[in-house]
Amino acid sequence: MILARHRAISYWKELLGPPNVALMKENYPDSLRAIYGMDDLRNGLHGSSSFASAEREIRFMFLEVVIEPIPVGQAARDYLTRYVTPTLLKGLTALSKGKPEDPFTWLADWLIEHNPNTPRLRHNVIVEEP
Repeated sequence: MILARHRAISYWKELLGPPNVALMKENYPDSLRAIYGMDDLRNGLHGSSSFASAEREIRFMFLEVVIEPIPVGQAARDYLTRYVTPTLLKGLTALSKGKPEDPFTWLADWLIEHNPNTPRLRHNVIVEEP
């Protein structure tokens, strides 16, 4: 499983609990390792310790996954300006024109339907000659 979210590594570590099962069962009884771990060697689950190790482990386990860097600073502003703002502006314009009863749900549905990153599938049709 690949967990993608802000501060994913620290979040996952918190859910896992420490690798020492004896300590974990006593101090973190609701952690995943306390529930599923047997001992320090068979502690139930694994979590990467850093972003670099997560990248390495993801590439090892999931060969087809492309890991894109998360933009920060000016790169983030450029990304928002180029990709997010145009779509959001179109959605908000349509929202203001349509004035739906539930604007939040309407906008969420509109964004899903008009997501520019949705893969476009092409269907190849093979026609056999008689």
